[in-house]
Amino acid sequence: MEKLTDIRYVKAVLEKHGFTFSKALGQNFLVNPGVCPKMAAMCGATAEDGVLEIGPGAGVLTRELAHTAKKVVAVELDKRLLPVLEETLAEENNVTVVQGDAMKLDLHELIRREFPEGRVFVCANLPYYITSPMIMRLLEDRLPVQSLTVMVQKEAAQRLCAPPGTRACGAISAAVQFYSQPEMLFSVSAGSFLPPPKVDSEVIRLTLRDKPPVEVTEEAVLFRVVRASFCQRRKTLSNSLSAGLSVPKAQVSSWIERAGLPPSVRAEQLSLQDFAVLAELFRTESQP
Repeated sequence: MEKLTDIRYVKAVLEKHGFTFSKALGQNFLVNPGVCPKMAAMCGATAEDGVLEIGPGAGVLTRELAHTAKKVVAVELDKRLLPVLEETLAEENNVTVVQGDAMKLDLHELIRREFPEGRVFVCANLPYYITSPMIMRLLEDRLPVQSLTVMVQKEAAQRLCAPPGTRACGAISAAVQFYSQPEMLFSVSAGSFLPPPKVDSEVIRLTLRDKPPVEVTEEAVLFRVVRASFCQRRKTLSNSLSAGLSVPKAQVSSWIERAGLPPSVRAEQLSLQDFAVLAELFRTESQP
């Protein structure tokens, strides 16, 4: 079998099956021969484990994962890629391709059915347009997986991995920290893809936590407070929370003072514990 990192071979297979790239689906296939083996190795799966891949494209990463893990299940939205994958993965007997939308599929049921035993890891080159919603779905659904090793746009990686209390932190950064321990692994240049995107990428790993780093009564309330805190980034926390939660500014100022924070504090300066304290005050004093 030809190497899937041979651009000429990939182009020939895609042309053979009448496939053309869709900008709407964010299709950029990896062809750099050094990236996928590294990604597969760093995802953490062994010969006893399963891997869930989202968006296999032409199957370059899929094949590397198949040589690393016991079984790979690849979820592909684009029906046009099914015959392509059938050809490129013909020699891999431990790969199952599932056609469907990973944002809508019952992933708990998929994992129960396809991986009845052993650990499961997620590894994927995520299309840029679904990066944040897909990662949040994987985290919020509390899937029985060990970690997510995903390639995303570099700017998105920096935002996702930014720890609370830093300037780059946003609402999604706090959520990622709540559910996982994020780390940036290595950069991938735009030239590693076919067709090349306009920006570089980064591979990150989110290792799921056994339990959140802070205790909260209601997670939904915590994230409502987090989102409100960042809704007006240029303003102080008191202004953002007041507007985002529809609570009088005097009451918000009282919460900030009781949380031990300075009056002029901004959202990116807060720790997860600070958010948890504010969420509890909001829950007990303003929730109906």
